[in-house]
Amino acid sequence: MITVVTGNKGKAAEVAAFFDGIVEVTHTPFEAVEPQAENIADIAREKARQAYEALGVPLIVDDTGLFIEALAGFPGPYAAYVQDTIGNEGILRAMSSIENRRAYFATAVAYADEEGITVFEGRVDGEITQSPRGTDGFGYDPVFSVGEKTLAEMTLSEKNQVSHRARALEEFRKWYVSNR
Repeated sequence: MITVVTGNKGKAAEVAAFFDGIVEVTHTPFEAVEPQAENIADIAREKARQAYEALGVPLIVDDTGLFIEALAGFPGPYAAYVQDTIGNEGILRAMSSIENRRAYFATAVAYADEEGITVFEGRVDGEITQSPRGTDGFGYDPVFSVGEKTLAEMTLSEKNQVSHRARALEEFRKWYVSNR
């Protein structure tokens, strides 16, 4: 059994779907003190350390950054804070007169158990849309497109084939199956 440590039920559902038939996945909200760092892998590692110390069960945590090329990588590892403060509308306002819409999402998934902490990373390149599209997903999903669709316009199955989290989880899944 692996516990997904997050306050985001949508994220926990994505992980559970990804590991269906491989390992039982449970969900526990836990508020770690998030370190301020430029590297999402360092942030995920520290959150995993705190969660494992408190919970003592095999678990994963993740940290995700949204890096917008024309904004010099902003919001980067501060994507959650920016989402909570100015949201998608604020990002779209900041991008309103910018032609270069290229951006990428990166996720670091940290797995912690009695043997230590291992980090897996994934990235997806895309663009910031001109306006929100789609009703599924959460966070920046309605304003981040991969090809013709935003992440919010994709089914969970489609999203799990292309997303940054899915790519990190795929690396973790390969490792987990061969090492656990």
